[in-house]
Amino acid sequence: MNRHDDHPFDEEEFGAGLLEEELRQAAAILDPVPAELRRTAVEAYTLHDLDARLAELTFDSLVDAIPVRGVTDPPRMLTFRTGELTVDVEVTTDGLMGQVLPPQPARIEVLGGARVAAPDALTADDMGRFTSDTPPAGPFALRLRTGGEVVVTEWLRA
Repeated sequence: MNRHDDHPFDEEEFGAGLLEEELRQAAAILDPVPAELRRTAVEAYTLHDLDARLAELTFDSLVDAIPVRGVTDPPRMLTFRTGELTVDVEVTTDGLMGQVLPPQPARIEVLGGARVAAPDALTADDMGRFTSDTPPAGPFALRLRTGGEVVVTEWLRA
């Protein structure tokens, strides 16, 4: 029996991983990324789809719908439109669901406020339907990639 049989991991690889993590933590403390550089990087990233079409908000149930008596927490219904493309979205406290019309597969990213992390990504099926179990928090927008086209919705407050 060699030493690798009684250990579920390689000690050298494990030690290198710990060393790498300690070096990352030390660099974050001793030489952090300047706030101005982080802001510039985020702004540069937002320009990566500068040629995206803007989908205009054409319906918002908070503004355009008639209130219904007895309904305490109705879902927020949104409709965005650009050219022939329409995106219907229902936002609730449990998440969001929507549909791309005309029906087509699409990759949908839920963009949130000023966070630096990667946006939440969803996939619309062949019927254009998509869902998320995470409701948007704070300002949000949707970025849709359908074929070679990129569409970005207006920013809204959740």
